[in-house]
Amino acid sequence: MNDERQVRPRGDATGSDLSRRAFVALSLGSGLAAAAGSAGAALPLVETDLSIETPDGTCDAAFIHPATGAHPGVLIWPDAFGLRPAMREMARRLAGDGYAVLVPNPFYRLVKAPLYDTAANVDFSDPTTRAKLGPLMSSVNAAGAAEKDAAVYVAFLDAQRQVDRSRKIGSQGYCMGGALVLRTAATVPDRIGAAASFHGGGLVTDKPDSPHLLAPRIRARTYVGIAANDDQRQPEAKDKLRAAFVAAKVPVDIEVYPARHGWCVPDMPAEAGAPIYSADDAERAWGKLLALYRSALA
Repeated sequence: MNDERQVRPRGDATGSDLSRRAFVALSLGSGLAAAAGSAGAALPLVETDLSIETPDGTCDAAFIHPATGAHPGVLIWPDAFGLRPAMREMARRLAGDGYAVLVPNPFYRLVKAPLYDTAANVDFSDPTTRAKLGPLMSSVNAAGAAEKDAAVYVAFLDAQRQVDRSRKIGSQGYCMGGALVLRTAATVPDRIGAAASFHGGGLVTDKPDSPHLLAPRIRARTYVGIAANDDQRQPEAKDKLRAAFVAAKVPVDIEVYPARHGWCVPDMPAEAGAPIYSADDAERAWGKLLALYRSALA
């Protein structure tokens, strides 16, 4: 259980509104540390809620990092349910392994986070839910929107003293965030050294702005974990994605998991009476993520 206390916000986020609350997480607990695959105990963390100015408005975000030292920066793109406790917990887990992690609210143009405290009780197939999420997802998927955001978020990380600028930055995304990871890697290729998409949506489309066509602009080592049901619906996608990266001579590892779309995120709702979250497959994916970051964020 985290032992948290409020501390005075630090004034080191250049270009950002630092009017926020901050607190120190003194312990993540031995169970979470073990699950993260850390060689030792999880690091004491600082978690800060802050605002970041972008060309399109003010983005609310969470910045979580070890309490001391400078570490590789990581940008996490949430899924369609946005910045919420489950995404914060994933960021804490990663920060406990020695990374400075930014999780933005991808829908800041329209709403403040959290849109949901948990996705567990949300029925994505419900027309009301889709009507609510549709415009939000469109706001970040609009032409040029993610690219503008990515440039600002990477600049934010590079301005923090907790981020080691001699190291590359990583980016990971879930569901809709998977495509945003590829757009981030293509937008800031000199800084993004590792890109990871988990059950990413819309990575390969027939449109001229399909994310897979960005491969020639990407320099990051890339990992793509695909859900089995996504692969069944679009079996050719992984081959087109791999071919694009191979042609661009960008290192890529693409795997299909025996799990359903959304398997990595702990608060996913049940589907047809069965859980979407798969602990075993999520741990395997987490191990792949850490291996990617350890090898590529140099």
